Amino acid sequence: MNRKTRIILIAMTSLGLLIISGCQTKTNYSKKIEKESTVMPNKETAKQETTEPSTTELTESSEQNFSEGSLLQAVSNNDSNLVQEILKTDGYPIDEVNDQGETALLIATHQNFITIAKQLIDARADINKQDQISDSPYLYAGAQGKTEILAYMLEKAIPDQQKVNRFGGNALIPAAEKGHLENVKLLLKDGRADIDHQNNYGYTALIEAVALRDGSDIYQQIVRVLLEAGADKTLKDHTGRTAEDYAKSLGYTNILNVLNTY
Repeated sequence: MNRKTRIILIAMTSLGLLIISGCQTKTNYSKKIEKESTVMPNKETAKQETTEPSTTELTESSEQNFSEGSLLQAVSNNDSNLVQEILKTDGYPIDEVNDQGETALLIATHQNFITIAKQLIDARADINKQDQISDSPYLYAGAQGKTEILAYMLEKAIPDQQKVNRFGGNALIPAAEKGHLENVKLLLKDGRADIDHQNNYGYTALIEAVALRDGSDIYQQIVRVLLEAGADKTLKDHTGRTAEDYAKSLGYTNILNVLNTY
């Protein structure tokens, strides 16, 4: 083999080696890229995986824990939205009380927060739970002219007629005595309050409407609706006096005329 032929063979061998080496390098690089693509997510996927919460996380974030007293405070603040959130909490003590024994519903009734009172009644708050001075939401609503709340209670709940106020009266007696004609009408129409119930002094709603008030037009109307509903005008208090006796002694001529009509 001459010198020229040897040089050509050497060159061809070197070129072949370079081609083989280049192919191997390319193959190794391709394998590296393929391996990385199987283990490295792209930026968008990584972002989604790190920012999307799980179903458990969503559930936990939607639940709120309310400490004892939260409902009483929300009602005192007249915050109906917060009241509604608290009422969604399973197991929250809806009839919790403050230092005076007042429930959230009694506070709402005191303040005539009608929307909140209805929320609580719908959530089955106890309308008969009494505070330290024997007021219950039902008794207080009747006595103090909270007519819309009283009407909702009578529609949605069951008043306990065995529970009485600190004077031994039912809801009807103070409603009549304080001149809340619409409450008197509501209670008489409902029919569950005893029209002739007598309190610790022997007063009925009829006697209180005459004996403890001024004989004005509103009390004349109350006396009339009580008599129309069947109130017993012959009942006597613990001093032995009837409503008619009081009307005579106080000079309430118009009320006396009403009494004599029935």
